[in-house]
Amino acid sequence: MSSNSDAPTKKKAMVIVTIGMAGAGKSTFVQRINSYLHSKDSPPYVLNLDPAVAFLPFEANIDIRDTVNYKEVMKQYNLGPNGGILTALNLFTTKFDQVLSLVEKRSHSIDYVILDTPGQIEIFTWSASGAIITDAIASSLPTVVAYIIDTPRASAPATFMSNMLYACSILYKTKLPFILVFNKTDVQPHDFALEWMHDFEAFQEALATHGGTRDAEGEPTYMNSLMNSMSLVLDEFYKHLKAVGVSSVTGDGIKEFFDAVEASREEYETQYVPDLERARATREKALQDAKSDSMDRMMKDLEVDRAQHPEAAAQDRWDPEEENEEGEDEDVDINIIDRSEERWPGEYIDVTRAQRHGDEGIHWPRPG
Repeated sequence: MSSNSDAPTKKKAMVIVTIGMAGAGKSTFVQRINSYLHSKDSPPYVLNLDPAVAFLPFEANIDIRDTVNYKEVMKQYNLGPNGGILTALNLFTTKFDQVLSLVEKRSHSIDYVILDTPGQIEIFTWSASGAIITDAIASSLPTVVAYIIDTPRASAPATFMSNMLYACSILYKTKLPFILVFNKTDVQPHDFALEWMHDFEAFQEALATHGGTRDAEGEPTYMNSLMNSMSLVLDEFYKHLKAVGVSSVTGDGIKEFFDAVEASREEYETQYVPDLERARATREKALQDAKSDSMDRMMKDLEVDRAQHPEAAAQDRWDPEEENEEGEDEDVDINIIDRSEERWPGEYIDVTRAQRHGDEGIHWPRPG
């Protein structure tokens, strides 16, 4: 007879953080993968973190708009659109422990958690609130970053290089498993992008034939030289990236995307988790060292003070060498008592309103 311990334990839900430039199709992509998972009888847990979105093509389990009113934030704090989004996200982050608690409760009954981030990419990727949300959820559940790229727009070498540089910066900032998602492949296939990533000379050729790469004298422009240099730098970066092409309209490539997500789970467990544990150990050690250093400095200050004022030291009622002769436990826990509802000695009492009762302990003389 097999025991319950022999049964395979269910994996924790995988978190997919969707990030991308404005107009890359993040929300449409989230709608497509949400629909795909529902068709597989595995509905995900969806979080919308864009407070300014007017319409969502999917039903979010947790919506920032239910917590923070973006327009009211703009009015109250006298902010513009980007400042309003950033402040709304900051306010929502103060309650993210509750969000995380809800997600963790569902993590064993679902397979995927999906985060749809604001369209203004820098608001989430480079703000303190975005880092807090990403670090908090990645420290609890396996997490992968899906960087959404507008494939037709990336067909220009300069736009392609801009996307790659942004992807590189996000990867090294989050240190999480990373997937390049070339969206809108129904408009233009992403084969050219894969070729540019794997063949440096192919990108060089495309760059040379693209208009505006040479000045009036026929010499390469500064931008052309910069992109040539950056393509060499990013050549090693490309080797460690997963890239898939999808169409959020037709659903093409969605299965391949989830294959890449599952492959990222192992990367999370073998690379990110050990780094996270080392970082925690380093922080705890630094905190302990700081406490020890503070205690050492305090004890040294006390010794100097006693040496300079021996008469005060002699009257010191605390003796660190004193032993407990009565055998009492020195490690007795002391409970903090809140007396805020009780009267304290010397508290003002209005005599004209005073009444005789036992709580005050005051006996007022009767007239006559």
